[in-house]
Amino acid sequence: MSRRLISTGSPFERDFGYSRAVVDGDLVFVSGTTGYDYATMTLPDDPAEQARNIFRTIGAVLEEAGTSLAQVARAQYFVTDRSYCAPVLAVCGEVFGEIRPAAGIYVVAGLLEPRMKLEIEVTARLPKA
Repeated sequence: MSRRLISTGSPFERDFGYSRAVVDGDLVFVSGTTGYDYATMTLPDDPAEQARNIFRTIGAVLEEAGTSLAQVARAQYFVTDRSYCAPVLAVCGEVFGEIRPAAGIYVVAGLLEPRMKLEIEVTARLPKA
């Protein structure tokens, strides 16, 4: 299999020189994704809503890659305030309750923009042929 780059069309990808995801072999590496609604380039204030936007973006990217959230093996959650852990993890439970990937949550000093309250990155497998 060859290496394939996937883009959401976000100006960040072009401006900052990265891909939303890279398919390499049977793995799909999804870059750190923040809570923007990329269709409107809006960012909700609520961390749970940011998480829902993130999972919509990641789900669409995985679908384009030929897989789904059900194939996520690893997830990393980065939040900018400890108080965001509970609402973000509640959304993660909604999405990954039965999937249960290996995961970690990290409280970080900040992200690129102060309004970004969290970032999520995942690694998934392509389904076996």
